[in-house]
Amino acid sequence: MIGLAELESLYGATCLHPVGPDAVLLDMPSSSINYSRLGGALKLGQVLTITDNKNIKSELAKLAKQIELPQNSKITIGVSAYNLDFSISVLQTTAFSIKKIFKRRGINARVIPNRDKTLNAAQILHNNLSKDNGIEILLVGKGSEIIIARTTNVQNITDYTARDRMRPKRDAYVGMLPPKLAQIIINLATSQLLPTSTTVLDPFCGTGVILQETLLMGFDVYGSDLDKRMIDYSKTNIAWAKEKYPFVIGNVKIEVGDARNYKWQPTIDVVASETYLGIPLTSAPPLDKLQSIITEVDKLHKQFLKNIHAQLKPGTRLCLAVPAWFKNGAFLHLPTLDQLAKLGYNRVAFEHAGANDMIYHRPDQFVARELVILIRN
Repeated sequence: MIGLAELESLYGATCLHPVGPDAVLLDMPSSSINYSRLGGALKLGQVLTITDNKNIKSELAKLAKQIELPQNSKITIGVSAYNLDFSISVLQTTAFSIKKIFKRRGINARVIPNRDKTLNAAQILHNNLSKDNGIEILLVGKGSEIIIARTTNVQNITDYTARDRMRPKRDAYVGMLPPKLAQIIINLATSQLLPTSTTVLDPFCGTGVILQETLLMGFDVYGSDLDKRMIDYSKTNIAWAKEKYPFVIGNVKIEVGDARNYKWQPTIDVVASETYLGIPLTSAPPLDKLQSIITEVDKLHKQFLKNIHAQLKPGTRLCLAVPAWFKNGAFLHLPTLDQLAKLGYNRVAFEHAGANDMIYHRPDQFVARELVILIRN
């Protein structure tokens, strides 16, 4: 659902049509989507046709005959199914039927075996299924219909790993923000703004993950943090990113500053940040201790929101990843989130994702990240 909110933020609600829990249909060409910018979309495909269960074999045969490939070429074929009650054996049979059609055309093809109903990013990347010499057919259930699409892009997990684990400065104690989640936060904050002459502020920049991902999108970045060590880490990591990705041309400003009272200069266009999540917790503390932690963290957030409000122009957009605590099967939220109107902010509501859907949480985590999108009144 967070991925849906990301798409809605970038492209608007009217062009999105969710198809079951794992897919969404966009009323726009796949070539118009800046896929490398998306953190919440595992795959992007181009719709080839829409059919029903009775005609799927004939439609796939027709498509296999129409796909343009040179004689004597070699290709790799894979099939994935979403929102469909297809067995793995049915998917393999489907893939081999496509292979036979290519063989009759004089095209040598091999099939990637399905370990699951969907091929994962590693399988697609390793076998070049999103390249010219590879084909991944996506079968997506949509009520009584089946969407047949061809994968055009898949998340580059190798590059994500490099941008995460190869950075020279990391700190497990303060938490490690995944680059994919950083991208989502940035997209929810910047929305449809163009990178040109737009400065994104991260007032809790830590080791600089959001600064790094913002630069890769083409924006100018401004980072601050209370901890001088984090500022040094951010500067080192940004220097590494600029060396690794020479196309990065955005302006960078990083300085020590307490978000509760700091005065940022010059004007801020957008705010994207993972704020202070409180002391690291691996399990739920006693209730009185937890309430003390929440009170302390909430006070900091309220002071920050009051401080930055006076420095933002009306209409400025913010996306903050704030803490939520999972206890007894439910999430405990920052009390300040119930006072946003008094503090001078409107919370953005999405058509395709509710407020309760905007929580990033792994089963082994006690502290979750709640994504809060605000507009300064």
